[in-house]
Amino acid sequence: MWLQLQIFGFRALWSPYFMIFVISLGILYYLITGPYRHKFGGEGKPRPTLKQNIAVYTALIILYVVKGSPVDLLSHIMLTFHMTQLALLYLAFPILLLKGLPKWLWEKVLYLPIIYPTLKLLTHPIIAILSFNGLFSLYHIPPVFDFTKSSIPAHTVSTIILLIAAFIMFIPMMSPIKEFDRLKPLVKIFYIFGNAVLITPACVLIIFADVPLYEAYTASGAWIQALSLCVPGDILTGIPDLISGPELFSPLSILDDQQLGGIIMKILQEITYGIILTQVFHAWFTKENLKTDPIPNQIPESHL
Repeated sequence: MWLQLQIFGFRALWSPYFMIFVISLGILYYLITGPYRHKFGGEGKPRPTLKQNIAVYTALIILYVVKGSPVDLLSHIMLTFHMTQLALLYLAFPILLLKGLPKWLWEKVLYLPIIYPTLKLLTHPIIAILSFNGLFSLYHIPPVFDFTKSSIPAHTVSTIILLIAAFIMFIPMMSPIKEFDRLKPLVKIFYIFGNAVLITPACVLIIFADVPLYEAYTASGAWIQALSLCVPGDILTGIPDLISGPELFSPLSILDDQQLGGIIMKILQEITYGIILTQVFHAWFTKENLKTDPIPNQIPESHL
């Protein structure tokens, strides 16, 4: 497969401009939370811990891998890679940033006059859970999916909207600031289970369909149009004369690739929510233990 991908060229495979953008984000994070944090509301605040830095830089690596590396190109060739891309971008990436960015930096952003009241409304558990999962399911309806693959603006807008919805969906589970941490542990558990259930219809649609659903991975014209999202136009011009479709690059049939993509999304989603559920249980159990009356250090003399 790798040798065949070489026909798309270095720019399509490694997106050097996007790499520069992600590296710039990493440098900006270092400056804002490090030597220049006093200029961004972090005066007197400690530097991020090693654990926080690892989370943020891991998130940036994931961002480049899914949107700048060959994974992005392969996501337009095989649905398996596309679903892996979505799982990393909408599940792992938001979690790492919510856990990694310092609390004072989140407060600086989330307390802005427009953002705070808007998030107060959108992070209501019912709104948050329905927004992301509803948009995610809508995105995978074949006509909508093929439309988002038909142009750069449609693809960009849909990606940004889903990413924002993913952040909003995770905030009730792991809010970086106290004001949005409104759910009790038991409610969080039901909230996590609700997310796992609501994302299932989109996965089931893909896994159990007995025909290929998306023209972007089957029809020659639609497939080439989807490739234009990440392949420079001058390179893409001659490709239709060399290949007729994605079958040259995939070891799977279109239907098998589609089913595997749905399975991967469901498995990665279950793993993600399982980890969060474990953390909620642990925090709840630890908090309950702290409420238990300690054993007296000394026995009162009256009892002797």
